Amino acid sequence: MMKYSVMKRRRDGVTNYHKRLKLLKSGLPRLVVRPSNKGVVAQIVEYKEVGDKIVATVNERTLKKLGLEVDGNSVPVAYLVGYAAGLKAKKKKVGETVLDTGRYNIIKGGRISAVLKGYVDAGAKIPYEKGIFPDKKRLAGEHLKKPLALKLDDYKKQLEEKL
Repeated sequence: MMKYSVMKRRRDGVTNYHKRLKLLKSGLPRLVVRPSNKGVVAQIVEYKEVGDKIVATVNERTLKKLGLEVDGNSVPVAYLVGYAAGLKAKKKKVGETVLDTGRYNIIKGGRISAVLKGYVDAGAKIPYEKGIFPDKKRLAGEHLKKPLALKLDDYKKQLEEKL
């Protein structure tokens, strides 16, 4: 992995330091959501002067290790990643958090908003607007050719038992 200097990260658009500074000034831990072509990663990160401390990390591989049969890079899987991250946050007694999307924009009904919806449904505290969440049909995977094997509520129960 290539190490970036601060100026190079700014020039290449890897880090938006104005946005990062605003998030860090809040003093709250961040829910960092990063979508990719293979899936989505949700991390709870606390700022430390020597470097950020990752409190918890969840992705689709984490769900598979917990015994859930999830495949693909979809809104329902993103929702479950957010739900599992919210359960881990509550377990580790993380208080209120703020959403850090980095250089990605939140799209109404998209994967980042699905992670946020799962995080909120798990009972974690984070500021949000209800208007950006995906509808229930999308969360259940009814828009997919290959829907989830179990209903979303069954997956949520499995996560609550295992986390």
